[in-house]
Amino acid sequence: MARARKKTVKPPAPVTGKGTLYVVATPIGNLEDITLRALRILKESDLIAAEDTRHTRKLLSHFKITTPTLSYYKGKERERAAVIIGKLHAGLNVALVSDAGTPCISDPGYILVQSAVAENIRIEPVPGPSSLTAALSVAGLTENTFVFLGFAPPRKKQRRDLLRSLCGEKRYLVFFEAPHRLRAFVNDALDVLGDRQLFWCRELTKMHEEQVHTTIAGLAAILAEKNIKGESVIIISGAPDMEEISGAALDELLKTHRDTGNMTCTDAVREIVAQHKLPRSAVYSRALKIWKG
Repeated sequence: MARARKKTVKPPAPVTGKGTLYVVATPIGNLEDITLRALRILKESDLIAAEDTRHTRKLLSHFKITTPTLSYYKGKERERAAVIIGKLHAGLNVALVSDAGTPCISDPGYILVQSAVAENIRIEPVPGPSSLTAALSVAGLTENTFVFLGFAPPRKKQRRDLLRSLCGEKRYLVFFEAPHRLRAFVNDALDVLGDRQLFWCRELTKMHEEQVHTTIAGLAAILAEKNIKGESVIIISGAPDMEEISGAALDELLKTHRDTGNMTCTDAVREIVAQHKLPRSAVYSRALKIWKG
């Protein structure tokens, strides 16, 4: 007679008296994108820590959720994290949300999460909308590897330094950008990285959603003609495979263009950048020295 197999029973989680921190993704535009689990967690939590309580209140009102909220924004992260950790230690469950998408992905939250880890507080992700994955899903990328860089530095020097460090990166480069810095970012990318294929989208899932497959130069031309509203996701192709050109060979090429007298310094730089897919800033700095010499 066959013996009955014993059932494997998962032991209950130890009772610690601490609450749970839920990291909850919320819609990036279309309210229908919220998950059923996110709605349940927001309703059942004792407190919602929100990047902007006024913004989150619109979402909660739409779904008739009355859970109390506490503001948790960048300038007050450490101060508010300490308050929230205290509530979690008291046994309250807290849901962390940002204005749109997934907390901690270029949004406030990492200080609170780190504090919860340090205090051995249970953390549960409640996944859902993200402008990063939404953009990647419709970009039609030929490879699955990419480098996510969030928002580029707002200051020009730091932004250009970052872009220079990425000149040789072969993977796709994914950035977020605010509307008031978009034109400056694209112009710097064109100058430092050279012209490359690019996918640009903004206002994903919203009424004025826009998706454009173009080049960095093509996007620069678009932005020169109109003002853009809403945050953007920009996916730039990685560094192309190219025939190596040494510094000495580049100098000789520039000297040839200079000595023929048929091109200005700017024209020579433009042609070399296009032919050899080199960063414009590097070629231009060499060209200036040669033209002045």
